[in-house]
Formats: sequence, C-alpha cells, structure tokens
Amino acid sequence: MRRFLFVTNGHGEAAVASRLAEDVAALAGESVALDHFPLVGAGGGAGSALAAVGPRRALPSGGLVAMGNVRALASDVRAGFLGLFAQQAAFLRREGPRYDGTIAVGDVYGLALTLLAGRAPVFVGTAKSVYVAPYGRGERVLLRRAARVFVRDLATAADLLRRGVAAEAPGNVIVDLLEGGGDPPAGDWIALLPGSREPAYGDGVRLARLVRALGERRSGVAALLSIAPVLDPARFARDLADDGWELCAEAGGALHVRAGRSSIVAWRGPLGPLLRGSRLAIGQAGTANEEAAAAGVPIVALGGDGRHGSSGWYRMRQHRLLGEALLLVPAEPVAAAAEIDALLDDPGRLAVMSAAGRRRMGPPGGSRAIARAILDLAA
Repeated sequence: MRRFLFVTNGHGEAAVASRLAEDVAALAGESVALDHFPLVGAGGGAGSALAAVGPRRALPSGGLVAMGNVRALASDVRAGFLGLFAQQAAFLRREGPRYDGTIAVGDVYGLALTLLAGRAPVFVGTAKSVYVAPYGRGERVLLRRAARVFVRDLATAADLLRRGVAAEAPGNVIVDLLEGGGDPPAGDWIALLPGSREPAYGDGVRLARLVRALGERRSGVAALLSIAPVLDPARFARDLADDGWELCAEAGGALHVRAGRSSIVAWRGPLGPLLRGSRLAIGQAGTANEEAAAAGVPIVALGGDGRHGSSGWYRMRQHRLLGEALLLVPAEPVAAAAEIDALLDDPGRLAVMSAAGRRRMGPPGGSRAIARAILDLAA
C-alpha cells in the first residue's frame, strides 16, 4: 500500500489537502494510506479521507504570521511556537521516510518543513500570487527543491518560469472545493462568512450588526451564517443573544435569530450549496471568501478597525488578490449598510464583481491534475 503525507499550514489549506486526497484515492486504483499533518491548529479537521498525525497545537495567530505580521508571530512565540516547531521538525525527520510521497499545501514555510521528510515534495501554493506579491528570491530557492510546483494562477506560474522555477497552474484547487454538496437552500439569502479561526466569534457579531443595520434600510433581510465544523454554534448563539438578537424557535436544531426586520439562520454544511443560493457574501474569512469569488458571488468585507489584530493587513492582501470581486466597506455598521444597500440596487456592478471573481480564481480541474502528478511521482 502506498502512503502519502499532506502537510498544511492553515485551515483553508487543510480543506485543499482534503480535496486533493479524495482525488488521489479515486485515481489510485488501489488502497492508499492518506495522512494529514496540520502545522496549524489543534486537530486534523481536514476531512474523512485523511488521518491526522504529528504534534499540533492551536496558537493565537491561527497561522496568520506572514507578510511581516510581527505582532502575530510574537504572540505565537509566547504561546510555545518554538517548542512546537522543534517537535514538528523532529516528527518529519523521523516519520517522513516512511511515506511514498509528501505534499506541502500552503506557503513556503510548510514546504521548508516538509523538505525535512527526506524526499522532494509536491508543493501546492495556495497563499502567494503576483496579484498580491511575487515569490521572493529565498522562496524561489526552496521552490526549486520541490519535485513539482503548482501555483494558484497562470500569471504567478509565468512569473516563476521567467525566474527559473518550473511552476505549473493546471487550475485552482479552491475552485474545486465548490463541487457537490447538495442543493442550495431555498430563498433569497446573504451569506455570512466569519471564518474558521478564533476571531470568527467576534466577527460573527460584527457581521450580524451589519445585517441588522441593513434590515433598517430594506425589509426582509435574511442571512445564512456559515459556522465551520471546528467552531461552536452554542457560542455564536450566546454572543448574538448578548448583542440583542432574539433566539427563535429552532428548526431541525439550527440556530435561528431575529432582530427587527432581519433574521439569521446558521449553516453548517459545505459552502458550495450555500454560495449557490446566495446573491451576496459578506465575509471576514480567507478561503471561504475566495470560494465565494470562484462561485461568482460578489463579496463584501469589513475593513480593519484596530481591534482585530491582523484584519487590516490581511484584508488589503485579499483585496489585491480578488480585485473588483471584493468590496471593502467601513467597519461601522450603519455606514457599511449604506454601501451594501446601494450595491444590491446596482445589478451592473454586481455583474462586474461576479465576473471578476471567476476570472481571478480561474478554472476548476486543478485538484485532479495535481492528484495525478502525486501518484506519478510515487509510482
């Protein structure tokens, strides 16, 4: 039996690894062992196709330490990052040679650690793009040590090729995450995407305040709040109740709250159906916002207000990545609601945002192509 190890350094990256693992299993024509080593987070959380292995621990940044975010890195160091790093490096040196193939999903930090496993890994770059910032000289040194390099868009692949890195862009795996999942929910919904890290609870309240303000401008505002599997719906319910939302009779165990002319219902399923049933997404997420763009759903995000650490620099990075698909609005609910109200009444702009998201995220099919490459290298 061939064995594969997926190494990820983020929650969205874990979802990408899970999708790749599903395609590896489907294409293998035999039974394969698929393990997941999450460098970020306390649990595996990547899906049923993968078995979690290796030392792991939740850290304050949730993995958001890139782009010079010194404050986040310092908080992780205080929480024991250096000891965890040593344990993870030792695990890869000890256990890595047992695998027929290793796959690093995320950025070059994950690639650098995966190289300790003793063989050239496949690298699936989900974080970097020339739309935000090109891979730097030191990063390109590490990329040249990978067996295959897959990046998220053709523009980034072309830039790396000019700089001597044999990069490929067969399709963005994030787009493939939208496949399946069932029918969209009936109704006219706004999707709320608070993310999957600890700040999602606070951001869920911020998004709910915006929905409440929007309901004061237009009637019948109904939103679906996406709650990631690693988060606690009961905590969202408590936080929303503390913020003035009324808990309604629950249908099928789903959280349902109301305030004025606005209502919010929890969504715990895959994002594909949620996005197919939504006309707009308001999100503070990372990968989930990108999935919305891939689905052609216009995205609105709240600008940083100084109280949420990394939100300002991260949101600007995402704005550069998604271009016209993403509208940044003020953090103050009334001002944000006014901009969203105007956007919902502007079908031309909504169409431009939809097309921009699909264009920036690229075509599907990348997962299948990368899975074939993984298997070919381990043949």
